[in-house]
Amino acid sequence: MLDATPLLRIYARHRLSHLSRQHPDEVQSRQLLALTRHARETRFGRAHGFDEIRSVEDFQAGVPLRRYEDFWTEYWQTAFPVLKGLTWPDQIANLAVTSGTSTGRVKYIPISHQMARSNNRAAVDLLVHHVAHRPQSRVMAGKNFVLGGTTALKDHGSGVVSGDLSGIARLEVPPLLASFVFPDPELARETDWARKAGAMARASLSEPIRSIASIPSWMLLFFEELAKITGKRRLVDIYPGLELVSHGGVDFAPYREAFAEWMEGSHAELREVYPASEGFIALADEGPEDGLRLFLDNGLFFEFVPVEELGRAAPTRHWIANAEIGRNYALVLSNNAGLWAYVLGDTVRLVSLDPPRIKVTGRISEYLSAFGEHLTPEEIAKALLGAAANAGLQIADYSVGPVFPSSDTASRGRHVYVIEFRGRQPSEDELESFAAEFDYTLILNNDDYDSHRQGGFGMDAPEVIAVAPGTFAEWMRRRGRLGGQNKVPRIINDPEILTSLVGLARESKVAHRR
Repeated sequence: MLDATPLLRIYARHRLSHLSRQHPDEVQSRQLLALTRHARETRFGRAHGFDEIRSVEDFQAGVPLRRYEDFWTEYWQTAFPVLKGLTWPDQIANLAVTSGTSTGRVKYIPISHQMARSNNRAAVDLLVHHVAHRPQSRVMAGKNFVLGGTTALKDHGSGVVSGDLSGIARLEVPPLLASFVFPDPELARETDWARKAGAMARASLSEPIRSIASIPSWMLLFFEELAKITGKRRLVDIYPGLELVSHGGVDFAPYREAFAEWMEGSHAELREVYPASEGFIALADEGPEDGLRLFLDNGLFFEFVPVEELGRAAPTRHWIANAEIGRNYALVLSNNAGLWAYVLGDTVRLVSLDPPRIKVTGRISEYLSAFGEHLTPEEIAKALLGAAANAGLQIADYSVGPVFPSSDTASRGRHVYVIEFRGRQPSEDELESFAAEFDYTLILNNDDYDSHRQGGFGMDAPEVIAVAPGTFAEWMRRRGRLGGQNKVPRIINDPEILTSLVGLARESKVAHRR
């Protein structure tokens, strides 16, 4: 097939030159003012004086922070599914169906035609940075494999459809690029993820696959499907022309070792992306430890609110001109589909300002603080992965949630960890030692956790349930969350969701407690 990589390189030189001349605060200010001008005649724009907004400060003074529920109840619910003129002036034909990772509540996120174009530009930028670091790459000499959800969308009438973001994105690929994307439209429509994975695996073997993109956990499940068919366990032996593996959506640390094994001998590079239903936020333009570069000129305006101030009536709202490196912020955005000062739900830390790069530190709802212990996702992941490495174990997936004291036991409440190990499975003694080590690490590094664990004053020792390989995939299947953009929640604060996981874990595995 045609190798379009030379054309990509020409565009990459132009794009990188443009990016090098950007002044972040000027670019972001222009983005915001262009957005408010476009939406000034919407119901939202009239209510918030968009005609009078001349600066970022005007916007922050006149537009309060909102969450999804606020937009739904105040603007969208009554008119649903027709959202034209409410918070964005143009027709919204696509709605991305998503849910809170730890709560399961369904949300409909508007995807305007402007946002669809922005997402496509961001995907091209991923390739721009790839060829900048790999000048000999021929990434556009074959197919780019998008391992996503179904393109069979639900029809709401009035020209509005809803479905998985990755399925919507696949349908929005420009015709000129469609021939470079795998799977083909018919295969992309398959709704059963397990059946689709097998069909894609078989079909992909006859295609010149140059890149593959998805959530890490689903890629690993797909790689196992490839292994069943081919008997091979290295991507270089299955896709010899593979140039790029892009991943996002979850913390990559638990999957790093597994990917290293699959990519042994391959010259393909790993590159992280940060796509969300609300916009394509950032990507890795440099090395894996350098953070993710924010898209400043692609239809998004970013604000940064100190996490500890989120509950206040008037929290401090920083933007790229005055945000600080190293501080933990709740990420807030306004976009070209009608979200304004929207609390995304993710927490980030800026690691550089010019260009602005971030590291995702967790979710607002994923702080584990049922007893006042205030554990962050970063702290939990670091303790678990450190203890596993010291024990010679590999964690494939995990979730943790609180178990509250009951009147018929002497329990003071505890955390329950459901952990799926990859490869060698721990013995009961090893599991107890592993639990003791990560518990001790959390005690050493978090004063609140320490005070609650001292002498079992406020919390009992953590409970650990080691489950068989494939348990998390089966749990996600039972919840209708297998494949696509669905993510295994790391911290589960919803009792019903936690009970469903723990119940499945106990079906075939004995719990081990320190």
